[in-house]
Parts: sequence; structure tokens; C-alpha cells
Amino acid sequence: MRKVYLDNASTTAILPEVIAEMTKVLSDDFGNPSSTHSFGRSGKVLLETARKSIAKQINAAASEIIFTSCGTEANNWILRSAVKDLDVKRIITSKIEHHAVLHTVEMLQQEFGISVDYVALKNDGTVDFTDLVELLSQEGKTLVSLMHVNNEIGTVLDLEKAVRITHDYNALFHSDTVQSIGKTEIDVQKLDIDFLVASAHKFHGPKGVGFAYLKKNSGLQPIFFGGEQEKGFRAGTEAVHQIVGMAKALEMSYFELDSHRTHIKELKDYAIQQIEIVFPEAKINGSTEGFYNILNVMFPFLEDKTAMILFHLDMKGIAVSRGSACQSGSVKPSHVLAEILNDDDLKQPSLRISFSHFNTKEDIDLLVQALQTV
Repeated sequence: MRKVYLDNASTTAILPEVIAEMTKVLSDDFGNPSSTHSFGRSGKVLLETARKSIAKQINAAASEIIFTSCGTEANNWILRSAVKDLDVKRIITSKIEHHAVLHTVEMLQQEFGISVDYVALKNDGTVDFTDLVELLSQEGKTLVSLMHVNNEIGTVLDLEKAVRITHDYNALFHSDTVQSIGKTEIDVQKLDIDFLVASAHKFHGPKGVGFAYLKKNSGLQPIFFGGEQEKGFRAGTEAVHQIVGMAKALEMSYFELDSHRTHIKELKDYAIQQIEIVFPEAKINGSTEGFYNILNVMFPFLEDKTAMILFHLDMKGIAVSRGSACQSGSVKPSHVLAEILNDDDLKQPSLRISFSHFNTKEDIDLLVQALQTV
């Protein structure tokens, strides 16, 4: 049975070149990068070369890149330190953020008594900028946290506009860019963004490593303590092999971005075309102009088939999802879809189909054929 992987918003396959780089580091450059002998210095060189490479891809200074274990850690750190150390009294976010942001904000509200406002959303999940301006016009030191690309429906935030409006009101701007880094151009100097986060496994790198971008002189402080690694921001011996793998993956992602983006856009268009032919009553959740590698579709199946649809597809070797992989064990409907769909539509089965450059039109054909047998 041919297996089809269409869950790239959840995680991506590691590139062979990345595995080769990581394997070399694991076998040849195992020294602790904080050690002063030659083994340690070798590790330190690899670490800082990776930092410079990553910084170059987003037009940052190397000193503004801090390595973390994942995007969730980076989100938690930035939001918590903004409240504790930067005296942020209010956070503006949206109800369709990743839970790494939503749950962190909820805990900060309980722990520090900060105010939390949720910006209004349009029917396709895009931010209502008029409401954002109204919220920002209220007093109190504020941080705005809005994700660049929604991980479930692919809604794209106009990041440049969001940052500009936020700064017009002297507020700070943080963005979870986990779904967009490596898949679209991001220039932090042009954007003048304060904080963003990324995770390597979303752009064909290894799991267990990510990074935070902190604008120079941000004032953030560490949230846990130990050694002086990562300029004192993030204690703990760096996983050099994972960081080198992340840098290689990001470099390759941007080097081949144009060709990969064109290929994936064609796949998404083909998928929409084929689904509309076979299931004319199917509906796209979110904006039809959503991010090019994510397609969230509501299918016209009976409610009793909803629970078994993923199992049915999996038995045929096809991997898709009903939402964020982080919520895959939950019986609750997607919190993202709950914000943009009515109760009746929410009962219908919706699938997130997410593509990479490894996918082909044959993958789409196999998916549609499998769906016809549900």
C-alpha cells in the first residue's frame, strides 16, 4: 500500500541533507560548546555559524537569535517575561491562536492579573484591524500577540500592517511564525517586529529545537536559570546537532523557496479542483486566499461518519488531520473552527490537508478516491 503524507502543518519530513549534517556533528563534533578545549571550540564554531546562518535568512543580527527547544517554549518565555520584566499590563491576542499562546496568556492572567482582550475576527478568520485599533487606543502598557499563519485554516495575517498599527500606539508586537518561517519571506528589519518564534520541524528540520528572535535591547529576562548559555537567556547545554540541522533546513528552505512554493500552490489548486468535482457541497474553511500549503475543508458527510473519517483514511495509508496535532487526543471540536463556523457546520467533518514539496498530484488523487469510499 502506497502511503500518502498530507499533514505537513503538523510536522515535516527531515531533509536527507539535514540528517547528514546532524549525523556528522553527532559523530565528529560532540564537544560541549561551552568548553574551552579544542573539542568545545569546534562545537562553539558550529553553534555560532548556525546562529549567523539563521539570522541571515530573516535579516536579523546573530545576537538577536536565541535557541530554544521548540516554539512553545519560546512563546511561553517571551509572553511571561514581557509581563514580569517589561511591565506589560495587557495582552491583545485572538481566540484562534495556537494553545502555546492562548494557555500561556490565560495563566498570566490568573497569576499576574493582567488584562486580556481578544481582537474581533472576520468570518474567514482574518483580523479586524478596526477593532485592533480600538483596543490599542485604551491605556496601559500592551503587548499584541498574533500568529502570522494560522496552523489549522491557513489564514494569513498582514504582519507588516499589524506591527505598524501596534507600534503607532507604542505597544509591543509578538508573533508565532511557526507555520510561516521557511515557507515565506520574513524580514525582521523591514517589519520592525519585536519578537517572533520558529520551530525547526515545520521546515524539514529536526524536532526538539527552535529559536526566538528578540529585537536588540528588548529587555527580556530568562525564565529559568543555570549556566550562561545563549547569552544567559536560556541556560542548558545547547543541542549542537539539532541547531546545525535547523540552520541547514532553513537555509535549504529559502534557497528553494520559489520552486517549492510554485509546486505546492499548484497542488493545493489541484486538490481544491478535484474535491469540488467529487464533493460539490464541500466548503473551504477560512479564507480562499489562505496560506499556500494549508487547506481546511468541510465535507458533506453524515455526522455519524465524522468520528471514523481519520481512521478510515489512515487504514488506506493516508495521513491528514482534523486540526492541530497538539490537540489530536481531544474530543472537543477545534477551537479555531468553533470561532468561525456555526454549530451545525461544526458538526460536519472538516479535514486539514497540508502539503510539502514532496507531495504529488497522485497523492491528491489517492486522497479523493479514499474519501469517496467513506
